[in-house]
Amino acid sequence: MTDTLRPVATAGPGPAPADAVPAAPATPQKLKRSIGVVGGTLLTLSCVTPASTLFVVVPDLFGSLGTATALTIAIGSLLCVAVAFCYSELGTLIPSAGGEYAMVSTMAGRLAGWLVFVLSLLVVMIVPPVIAMGTADYLAPIVHLDPAFAGAAVMLLATLAGLLDLRANAWITGVFLVLEVIAAAVVAVLGFAHGERGAGSLVSMEVAGPSGHADTVTAMLVVSGLAIALFITQGFSTAVYLSEELDDPRRNVARTVLATLAISTVVILVPVVAITMGAPDLEALTGGDIGTMVTTWSNSAVGTFVSLCVALAIINAGIVMVIQNSRVLFASARDRAWPGPVNGLLSKLGRFGSPWVATLVVGVPGAALCFVNLDTLYGVTGVSVTGMYLLVAIAALLCRRGTHAHTPAWRMQLWPTVPVLLIGVLAYILTQQETAYLLWTGGITAVATLYWALYLRPHSETRWLVSLPEDTQV
Repeated sequence: MTDTLRPVATAGPGPAPADAVPAAPATPQKLKRSIGVVGGTLLTLSCVTPASTLFVVVPDLFGSLGTATALTIAIGSLLCVAVAFCYSELGTLIPSAGGEYAMVSTMAGRLAGWLVFVLSLLVVMIVPPVIAMGTADYLAPIVHLDPAFAGAAVMLLATLAGLLDLRANAWITGVFLVLEVIAAAVVAVLGFAHGERGAGSLVSMEVAGPSGHADTVTAMLVVSGLAIALFITQGFSTAVYLSEELDDPRRNVARTVLATLAISTVVILVPVVAITMGAPDLEALTGGDIGTMVTTWSNSAVGTFVSLCVALAIINAGIVMVIQNSRVLFASARDRAWPGPVNGLLSKLGRFGSPWVATLVVGVPGAALCFVNLDTLYGVTGVSVTGMYLLVAIAALLCRRGTHAHTPAWRMQLWPTVPVLLIGVLAYILTQQETAYLLWTGGITAVATLYWALYLRPHSETRWLVSLPEDTQV
């Protein structure tokens, strides 16, 4: 539905709408283009944050899937290739800081775009504090900290960094990224060097049961675990959020998305394979204590080094996630998703060109969430990511209609087969998730739909007007 695509351009003469944003500038705020493929890839890889994903999220998969963890992540990565194709084509057609919601609104209608926005906001608000609380565990070799206070400190530090110029953040996160890749490489080398079982263990589908005996991992458990596997590498979508600040987005969005997915898959999957083969026994693998395994394979000094690298990786992830999330809020305010005064505040840009109010709105509540029990929200996040990808795949299926069929953009191969197959697989994965997680996500989606019906839809002429920067129009 191309009637939702509106260029960001200078407003013409005439009276302002009754509910217009107070004191809004004649020309809507635009983010400045300041990064290329290298900077965008560094920032996007940092959002995938391979090391913190490996050390914070993957252990949960080891606990439920055992030796099938590597296989599940590999299948999830293959699915992400199809998802990345959809993101690459849509991201070059609709290069907006709104990311998924701008793409889906333009192609599938504003209600679908609004629901994608809510799902993406749910993911990006929950994940940073959950990961940030893992900092305390990996600083333990040096200092013992309360996980909640450590996580809150990381979120506040990330918020301060998010107020800086994006180019500066690209180099900051780049340095941290090198350290976390080194940590992942050390784990991989040690795991392979202390191999306890052969490559056949990767498909043995075993997990340590409560009695200590091996239990079989069923195909349904693997399918259920795919929601988390998709979440593990989902950070490549950050390239789309940054598309408004990438030079030459028509070329560089697709390059950044695909390069990030390829690199992050290698950085995560290779150590997972090494850990599976090198774990002392099935019980140790299921326990998922990677730090202890590293110390067993080497010594306490190496274990401390890896732990510190992971702690830096978590800080790095916090910085990039705050940057990403603030851009989403900025774009939603520019597209008038909220009441006028709120839109005016969230769309303000600071001295360094960053949306400073939106950055604070993301970072400060994130610090507060570190004091809330978020254990069940991993499942909610998995459902939200799967649902978001499903709607993106639907938008990709519709992206070659009308004028969009002739717009210069990166085009995926095997269209429409790729989005059609992806829609079927993602819908099936959703049916295999736990009912509680589906109910939580469904309830939030229902509330969002009610907001749409009671506020956004009745004000459709002045609210939720998805826009693109003027210099991306063709």
